[in-house]
Amino acid sequence: FMIEEQFGWRVTEQCPNALKLLDTEDFHALRKGRQKAFKDKAQFNNSYLYNDFAKREIASILRCDLTLMISEFEMELLQNKFNIQKSQLYYLPFLIDEPSAKTTPEFKDRKHFITIGNFFHEPNWQSVLLLKQQIWSKLSKALPEAELHIYGAYVSQKATQLHNPKERFFVKGFAKDVKTVMEQAKVCLAYLPFGAGLKGKLLDAMQNGTPCAMNAIAEEGMFGNLKPNGIVEDDVNKFIEKTVDLYTNGSLWETSVENGYHVLEARFLKANFEADFISKIHHLKTNFVEHRQQHFIGQVLQHHTMQSSKYMSKWIEEKNK
Repeated sequence: FMIEEQFGWRVTEQCPNALKLLDTEDFHALRKGRQKAFKDKAQFNNSYLYNDFAKREIASILRCDLTLMISEFEMELLQNKFNIQKSQLYYLPFLIDEPSAKTTPEFKDRKHFITIGNFFHEPNWQSVLLLKQQIWSKLSKALPEAELHIYGAYVSQKATQLHNPKERFFVKGFAKDVKTVMEQAKVCLAYLPFGAGLKGKLLDAMQNGTPCAMNAIAEEGMFGNLKPNGIVEDDVNKFIEKTVDLYTNGSLWETSVENGYHVLEARFLKANFEADFISKIHHLKTNFVEHRQQHFIGQVLQHHTMQSSKYMSKWIEEKNK
């Protein structure tokens, strides 16, 4: 939405009949609100959701003809909490070209835990800290042969300081090939203290036949009404207990792998989305005048945004003379 703030008014000024699609990836206001509640050690509620990011992001959504949402949960949130009309939103999640080959290593050929994620992304870093401080000591005690391998780009010095071979806690850094490291692991850990959108690590795990141990925020929006590819638990002690079971129970592990393949085919195949999405764009192109009239508040916001940006530009021009 920050790109739309900077350049959307220019597009509208020069190409008023061009369709504007906002690709959100995730609802930033939700992630920022949850992050603030986490830092405050408070329960997330509406006071955290209705933040300044939400004001800016909702304005961008209203100014655009269509907003692409990666999570059904966030689509419902926008409709129920912010009164965004469904006709302004379009669900377009992660897309994969074809089903997984299902030829990944079996239960007996795998070992250790993995978690993966860009260290520059705050939810990933806080997740690593949580694993280090609250989860791994108990989990490693229950599974004395297991190791935790942590992968991700932009490894900071504070992250490398967590590396401790004696504790079997390995900060590996950037993974050249996600498939290789993921399909060697027995279980992917995804316990996130906050976040939004869909979690790429879960998609990677399902594609490589790796069950996941996750909490509710991690699994949010991924599985719909289908069974997850592993266990979902928020309570830390129960999470550890269920993760041990997933790691040691071959039957549960294999069922979780199959659940993941089913989820991929049912919810993330590109073929299930591309025709409808193209049809939606063609419909908007043909009926954009009526569409914008139905969402007149967006035109109001566009008008005032263009005026404020225009005069800000003039002020900067005068200031620099």
